[in-house]
Amino acid sequence: MTKKKAIILDRDGTLIEDKNYAYKIEDFELLDGVIEGLKLLQNDFLFLIVTNQSGIGRGYYTKQDFQNFNNHLIHILKKQKIEILKTYFCPHLKEDNCECRKPKTKFISEIINEFNIDISRSWMIGDHPSDIQFGINAGCRTIFLTTGHGDKHLEELHSLGIKPTLICDNFLVTAKIILKKMVI
Repeated sequence: MTKKKAIILDRDGTLIEDKNYAYKIEDFELLDGVIEGLKLLQNDFLFLIVTNQSGIGRGYYTKQDFQNFNNHLIHILKKQKIEILKTYFCPHLKEDNCECRKPKTKFISEIINEFNIDISRSWMIGDHPSDIQFGINAGCRTIFLTTGHGDKHLEELHSLGIKPTLICDNFLVTAKIILKKMVI
């Protein structure tokens, strides 16, 4: 069986506007270029979300609040004929030192096994240094988006010596670059 390629997506600040612990449906807002970019990529890649959700651990919202908000996102994308196969989320605080919080790769093992993914031909897209380190640790290519919190984390990315495959400021442009890199 041929291994598949995936786009592993951070959620807040990558797909949706990151409004300080996004969990209220009335605050839901897709970022520019997301629908168009995902549509360009969907013939070549499977889509999965991996997201740190420390707001649950902080008591700002519940797992059910997270699920309701995330289901809203999945529904909006599905109406556009875009399928997110699964969302993996870490509800813990950084201080909890759990195994599921990015940049740790617990979810990568699950993704590879569950969906038969060739991680070396896959991409991680996110707006935090931990997203990029997660992708690097997993062995896939990475794109650091300066959307969401990315702009203010750019210096941190450099100071930590984390080197993404690419840095981009728009999801649609990101999708076009990924497709171009597939041809090269």
